[in-house]
Amino acid sequence: MVVVEWKSFLTPYQQAVEELKIKLKSIRKEYRRRNEYSPIEFVTGRVKEVSSMLEKANKFGIPINRLEYELEDIAGIRVMCQFVDDIETVVQLLRKRTDMQILYEKDYVTNGKPSGYRSYHMIIKYPVNMAEGQKEILAEFQIRTLSMNFWATIEHSLNYKYKQEIPSEIKNKLRNAADAAFQLDEGMLEIKEEIKDAQKLFEVKSDVISNIMNNILTLSSLGKIAEASRYQLLLNKLIEEGDVWEFNNLLHSIQRDIEKYDN
Repeated sequence: MVVVEWKSFLTPYQQAVEELKIKLKSIRKEYRRRNEYSPIEFVTGRVKEVSSMLEKANKFGIPINRLEYELEDIAGIRVMCQFVDDIETVVQLLRKRTDMQILYEKDYVTNGKPSGYRSYHMIIKYPVNMAEGQKEILAEFQIRTLSMNFWATIEHSLNYKYKQEIPSEIKNKLRNAADAAFQLDEGMLEIKEEIKDAQKLFEVKSDVISNIMNNILTLSSLGKIAEASRYQLLLNKLIEEGDVWEFNNLLHSIQRDIEKYDN
């Protein structure tokens, strides 16, 4: 009989998940630092529960002493994208990395499962540096859009409730919902550039407003309370329906006053 010390067994997987999350979030930050659109919206990760591992091992006839070699998703990373074509961009980014080995890929985006499930899977071998030396573990990337992830989360909950035997009526509704979600993704792709422009404009506006508020605080610290209050009122009016150029003009006016009063 094989006895497993689960805490010790799962430690390298937990470390791998944390490292991979940090690395992918760093990619997103790098795009943002360059003021470029990021194909990665956000990243999550998890280590499979022991009960789930044993259930899957039993289903596929995997011996306990073979879990680390045959169970590929003990460590799981989900990469969420805004648009369908971002998925391919993320896949290309991962293929270029030298800190992991891609074993194989499954494209359930182009070829969705009969249930309606869509996602892009990559199984990797990842080296983890432990106290006793390096250990290679298997991990799975799931790369999908937000709507694909919403659908997959619902299906997972229903599978849990019905013990993998979802009633046919609900299955049909799930399939229809999956088709609708994919049509939504396709529709959003057609106006991707418009959406990106709107998001960029919002980010720029937010940055300018933040700078204005900081400068108003600077005016107050210089003892110019009346001027700071006047600019605060102007800002409050602009927030309702002001354009970016109006916010920039207000920012420059405050900065000129600060230079004048600070001398």
